[in-house]
This record gives sequence, C-alpha cells and structure tokens, in this order.
Amino acid sequence: MARELFAGVMSGTSLDGVDAVVADFSPANGAACATLGAAHVGLPTMLRDELLALQTPGANELARAGSAANMLAELYADAIRRALANAKVDRPQVIAVGVHGQTLRHRPERGWTLQRNNPARVAERSEIAVIADFRSRDVAAGGQVAPLVPAFHAALIRSKTRHRVIVNVGGIANITDLPPAGAISGFDTGPGNALLDLWCARNRGDPFDAGGAWAATGQVDVALLTALLAEPFFSAQPPKSTHRDKFNLTWLEERLAAAGWKGEADDVQATLVALTARTIADAIRKQASQAVDILICGGGARNVTLMKTLMRELAPRRVATTA
Repeated sequence: MARELFAGVMSGTSLDGVDAVVADFSPANGAACATLGAAHVGLPTMLRDELLALQTPGANELARAGSAANMLAELYADAIRRALANAKVDRPQVIAVGVHGQTLRHRPERGWTLQRNNPARVAERSEIAVIADFRSRDVAAGGQVAPLVPAFHAALIRSKTRHRVIVNVGGIANITDLPPAGAISGFDTGPGNALLDLWCARNRGDPFDAGGAWAATGQVDVALLTALLAEPFFSAQPPKSTHRDKFNLTWLEERLAAAGWKGEADDVQATLVALTARTIADAIRKQASQAVDILICGGGARNVTLMKTLMRELAPRRVATTA
C-alpha cells in the first residue's frame, strides 16, 4: 500500500513560534497516523510584536497585515523544509500541507474569523500543494473554527472503554470530549496561557512563566478570582470559541481596576493560574461529567503549577499529559 504522507504547520495563539510535522496516515502498524518528523522555528520578536499589535485596530492595518503574512509564509516554508529533512522525506512524497495561518481577529458570532496567511507563497517556497482557509469554511457552516481538533483526538486517543477528555492549553484553552460511544464535541473554555504570558511579560520581562515558578510564589486572591470568573463567556453554553481579542491585557486591567486591586503582581499570576484551571474544570464538570481520564497537551502541560492546580480541581479523575 502506498504511503499517504501529509505535512501540517501551526502557529498558535501563544505566538511562541511555528511548528511543522510530517505524518504518515497509512502506517503499517494499524494506527491512525505516525509522526515521521517535526520542526520548530521561533518567531522573530519584531514579527511577534506586530502580530500582537494587529489584534487591535491601528493605523495602516491592511499593508502591515500583508507584510506580516509574507513573513509568516517564509517561516511556514522554512519549518516545512526542516520537518521534511528531519523525517528524511522528499517533497514529491508529500501529498499536501495544511496551513491555517495566524488568527488575528475572531468573530464567529458575526460570521467571520481572520487569519493572516499567504498560502500561495508557502506553496511556491515549499513546492507542495497547500490547503488553507479551512477555518472560514467552518464558520460558514456554523462552526467555531477548530473543525480538525476533535476529529484528530478521536482518531488517535479515543477509548472504547474509558471516557476521556483532551485539554489543549495553548494561548486559549479548549477541550475535546471523547465518550466511549456517541458524539464527540469540542469547544474553548477560556484563557489558557495568554493572560499568564502577557502578565509575566508586563511585570517580569519574560515571554512566559517557565514551569509556573513565578505563579508558585504568589497567593490566589479569592475575591479577584470571583471577579474574573464573572465574565459571561465562562457560563455560556457550547459551542463557543474565543481569542486574544477578548482575553487580553485590557480585559485583565479593567477587572483589576474594578476590583480596586493594589496587591502584588505574583498574586495576580497565581490567580490567573487558578482562573485557567477553574474554567477548564468547570467546563468538564458541566459538559463531560462522566469523564475519568483528563489528558493535557499544549504548552500548559509544561506549567508545573498549572498541572498541580488542575489535578486538585479535577480530583479524583486521572490527570496526565497526552505524552
């Protein structure tokens, strides 16, 4: 049987870089797919700052967004080339590469979502057919723009005997509910690392709180956590999705001001960890109450403080990483 090789490229909400993978969807071992090689390319600080700036209205947006898309396309193509080299796969062997682009604005309730990408440039640079803009098609069909994640989780991780939930803690956190039988579903629960990263950068100058070490020095402020949890998105019923254009520094600072916050910055960080964990746990309790296995992926799986908090929130369920 001929191998069915595809590549995929991802640059997520956390804006920590571009990841590419080469996968075989016809492995001889009978699995849904096998990873052949992967690569990571960091985002230049200038491009990261520009993509963050483009998430809010500003001057000369169209020209700036076009330039950013070209720079992203070059990084996407570079990541693809590196992944192919690591997989020891030649370009003609790959059927296609999926590249959804970088989300800048997200308004599914209004029928649109905006990803910056230049798929034609990626195709020219990589010399592979490119599939793109599938998020807009999902919105047009009434979806919330992450149509592939639940299907992928179901193909690789669904169990016939155990009710599992997969939690991706990227910039935004989302869950996939995988009951042993019946329909699967997925939706965003709220901020994952986005607020943690932004607050850490504002107060420490670091792009993220490595391992959650800084958060571990603070104390959760119950009153502040209650104020943050009052955000209507958290109590809204799925299907639902969100992005940085809601959960950003402005959102946080408005709530700190309303609460008259005068405490320590590390206490805010600790409270933001509690916010991420509580909103994930609440979503599971409400929408997947019978789940026994909670499997964490994304950058948040490396945040020791967050993982410990999730374990407490979700006890007695088994909490582990997808690794």
